[in-house]
Amino acid sequence: MHPMLNIAVRAARSAGTVISRSFEQHDKLEVELKGTNDFVSNVDLAAEAVVIDTIQKAYPDHCIVSEERGVINGDNQDYQWIIDPLDGTTNFVKGIPHFCVSIALKVKGKLDQAVIFDPMRGELFTASRGKGAQLNGFRIRVSPTKELNGTILATGFPFKQKQHTDAYFNLFKALFTKTADIRRAGSAALDLAYVAAGRVDGFFELGLKPWDTAAGELLIIEAGGLVTDFNGGHTHQSTGNIVAGSSKLLKELLNDARPHLPEHLKASYR
Repeated sequence: MHPMLNIAVRAARSAGTVISRSFEQHDKLEVELKGTNDFVSNVDLAAEAVVIDTIQKAYPDHCIVSEERGVINGDNQDYQWIIDPLDGTTNFVKGIPHFCVSIALKVKGKLDQAVIFDPMRGELFTASRGKGAQLNGFRIRVSPTKELNGTILATGFPFKQKQHTDAYFNLFKALFTKTADIRRAGSAALDLAYVAAGRVDGFFELGLKPWDTAAGELLIIEAGGLVTDFNGGHTHQSTGNIVAGSSKLLKELLNDARPHLPEHLKASYR
């Protein structure tokens, strides 16, 4: 295992321990509203502290971008860790056992290492650039499905920007009529990990943040898939508009999705 991936795994497992223990003590949960339909809990903050501490002990000069703490600049700008200590906070707050820790590392602007850890199921998704993707040490691949007919897609609703509800549901309807079904589980990072593992065939969502998608993107790429924006380009890391799946399925998904989104949502969405 790459030494930096090893640190990411250690950080994710430590945060997972904090999260799983707290899940069993729901009466001690403290929740605040940090934005429109956007929650943060004391567990998010505790898990984040563990991840940051683990990384900084190993690599004190690296940069960190974290959902709750924001940007922590280090002396070495070539290395940037991207952290979501608890992706799926609303699920956690409501007692729904579907959430994860997501950690990615960019080296000179390119995704290099990725970990997504589901502490409730003990599932550890990992990837190193050029080395493939694994689930608990076993190689994973995206679904070989080539067409939308019969597929299961995953998605997330634009719950923070409900002014785009009509546009989103036009897109949803266009894809739903061609698929077997669409899932909305409440954790984008786990959705992307499931695409990498072939559990769902593809994924689409609008307005995500880098900490939601960075680790999952590398997992999918290393599992043989592709991640793009709704124009098939690469603005997804800055815009938050993301589509993922195998190369052949992605082409059909984009062809069916593109006519149902207004131009300003196809690439730029904030």
